[in-house]
Amino acid sequence: MIHVTTRGARPEDLELAFQIKQAAFAGYVAQVWGWNEDQQRALHARRFAAQDVVIIQLNGDDVGLMTTTRSANAIELHQLFVLPAYQSRGVGAACMESLTGKARAAGLPIRLQVLKVNTRATGFYLRLGFAATGETVSHVQMEKRPSLVL
Repeated sequence: MIHVTTRGARPEDLELAFQIKQAAFAGYVAQVWGWNEDQQRALHARRFAAQDVVIIQLNGDDVGLMTTTRSANAIELHQLFVLPAYQSRGVGAACMESLTGKARAAGLPIRLQVLKVNTRATGFYLRLGFAATGETVSHVQMEKRPSLVL
């Protein structure tokens, strides 16, 4: 049985969070824009400072990262990254179950966007009840409405 928990990220987790992002996501970024290490580090530092960041733990080990923001209108999921060695074990689903509970309690939809090239993530969110609400050149925008946040 897996035991997924989260802990609030601390300033000293900036590098850990970047390493998780790089391991789980760099391939997709490279397909769309190319991976520029300096640009990605700068973007990561800005987001780390501006978003609610949690470190995902599996059986006490740091295995992932989730970042969100909350407004009066929605909970925005910005990043959900799980180290490749820990994917397909229910870690992401457990995190989304927790986030769904928060959204349900607040009566808010969850909104996110996924790179179009990341069809695995798109499928994951569709299985969780998200629906596509729009798209850009690079992303599919998705939402799970409060009435569907079960």
